[in-house]
Parts: sequence; structure tokens; C-alpha cells
Amino acid sequence: MRLGTFFCIDAHTCGNPVRLVTSGYPKLRGETMSEKRQDFLAHHDWIRQSLMYEPRGHSVMSGSLLLPPCSDDADAAILFIETSGCLPMCGHGTIGTVTAAIEAGLLQPKIPGKAILDVPAGQVHIEYQMDDDRVRSVRIRNVASFLAHRDVSINVAGLGELTIDVAYGGNFFAIVEPQTNWPGLDGMSADDILHLSSKVRQAAHEALDCVHPDDPTVRGVTHTMWTDAPRNPEAQARNAVFYGERAIDRSPCGTGTSARMAQLAARGRLGDGEDFVHESIIGSLFRGRVEGRTQVGQHEAIIPSVEGWARVTGHNTLFVDDDDPFWRGFEVR
Repeated sequence: MRLGTFFCIDAHTCGNPVRLVTSGYPKLRGETMSEKRQDFLAHHDWIRQSLMYEPRGHSVMSGSLLLPPCSDDADAAILFIETSGCLPMCGHGTIGTVTAAIEAGLLQPKIPGKAILDVPAGQVHIEYQMDDDRVRSVRIRNVASFLAHRDVSINVAGLGELTIDVAYGGNFFAIVEPQTNWPGLDGMSADDILHLSSKVRQAAHEALDCVHPDDPTVRGVTHTMWTDAPRNPEAQARNAVFYGERAIDRSPCGTGTSARMAQLAARGRLGDGEDFVHESIIGSLFRGRVEGRTQVGQHEAIIPSVEGWARVTGHNTLFVDDDDPFWRGFEVR
């Protein structure tokens, strides 16, 4: 039996995939995007699994649903669906979704060049640049970001004792900087990152209680960020971000860039109004900036912005039939 037919626009943001699902999904219950996220996870998560996992997707796959706005002032809403789950916020996903939706005529903001979007983590403001009918860049004014824990000691099999920070930029990130037991990214292969990142994440999860002060459904360390000096002379830092079970972000990671800026700002290494160019594992760049300061619970926080670009790679229609033994998708670990 055919369980669903889904039309999708595939794209990538600075190298990392974005699959915008434009039809086939149900109406979600809830007044806010946080509530709609919970409804999707409780009743419709098979859609995410079918469209993100193999054989229709892969271990790095990331996607989104474009929904009607929840707020009176918003132009639209986004639900993020990935191999790692339904994230509260996804920066590269927002850039890719906005690019694909505007170029396809699915998103028509009230003010050309600007948009307000409801996401599970809150509300984000967008500015985008057009060149004829193409979106050339998108800047996200992201949710408030903060350093949640600093100088936390964890033990990681294969490395030993590490000192990490945990910062929030729409998701919680365990941030590893070069130190005695980890000299930096240049000595790591992609396989090394995959092997060690889940151990760092698990150790951080066991050592710390990470819950967003304003939304208790946003909880737990979900990403590991390995940091190092840049290779590109335009950049101030380089990273490799791990998510899901076997995914390394090919982009510099939008929520990761926000979390990294929050960490650096809290430590006095990045000032208000300063630009922060972040380099990914494949050399692509996001251009961040500290736009202002605010407070989240007991945490001093920043308002970060992140700019990047995306390109549409194709359109496809995906079928999900329950006579396919792998209709729900799978991951090879």
C-alpha cells in the first residue's frame, strides 16, 4: 500500500544537503512550532525516517518542511527533519530552505529581501540577496545563543581526558579546542571524527544537564564540534561538526557557528559587531557576526547572525510503500 508520495526540492548549503519536502505531509497540531515538532515526533516521524535514511537518503541527509506561520508577523514556518531527528533549529537547513522555496515561488515574503520564520527554537529573521531569479546569499539573525558550561573535564576512550565547553546556538554543542590530548583537526581523518565524536557527545551527555531555560523540550548535547585554526586566510576558525550517528557537516554549520560565537564572546575573544568567518571541513565559509547581547535564563547570551549560500540541485518525487521491507529507512553503523 502506498503510504505517501512526497515531492521534494533537493539542494545543498555550502556542501551540506537540504531536501525541502513540499507536499505529502500532514497538517501538524499545535500553536507553536515547538508544539508542532512534538506532534510530528509523536505521530509522523516515519516520514523523516523514510525520506532521510537510506535507501532514499543517506547518513548526512538533512531536510525540512515549509509550513504556514504560527506568529502573526511571520512569513512562514520551518520544521527540520534530519537523520539526527527534528532539530529545534538548523542554520544550513534554513539557508537551503529559503533559497529553494523562494526560487520555486513557494515563499513570497511580505517585504522582498527579508523574511520572518517561525522555527521550533523560536523565531529567526532573514535577509537574502537576489540576482535575477536566483538567491545568492541568505543571512540568518538566529535565536539567542549562549555558553552553557565551560571547562568541563570528560574522559574519552582513545584520547583520554579532554576539557570541553558546551554552547547553545539552536542546538547544544560539545566544543573541543586543541589541547594536550587532542592536537587539532589536521591529525584527524573523517573516520577518526566519526569514531570519536559520539564518544565525546556521550561523555558530555553523562557529565552535564543541558536544558534550554525557556523550552524544556530542547535538551541534551546533540552535536560535537572539533575546532582548529583556519586554512583559508579569510577565516578566523575552522571546524568539523558531527551529528546523528554517522554525519559530518560539510558546511560550517549555522547553529554551530552561532554556538562557537557565543563561546568566544563569553570568553572575551569575540566582540560586539565583530565578524567571524567560519571554515568547514571542505573549505566552504559562513560569515557570522555578533549583532547584540541579551539574556537567556541565567545565561548571558548573544544575538548571532550567519550568512551563507545554497544551490538547488534537482527536483524529485519519492514514494513510500509498505510492501517495501525498507520503507521506514535504515542506517548502516
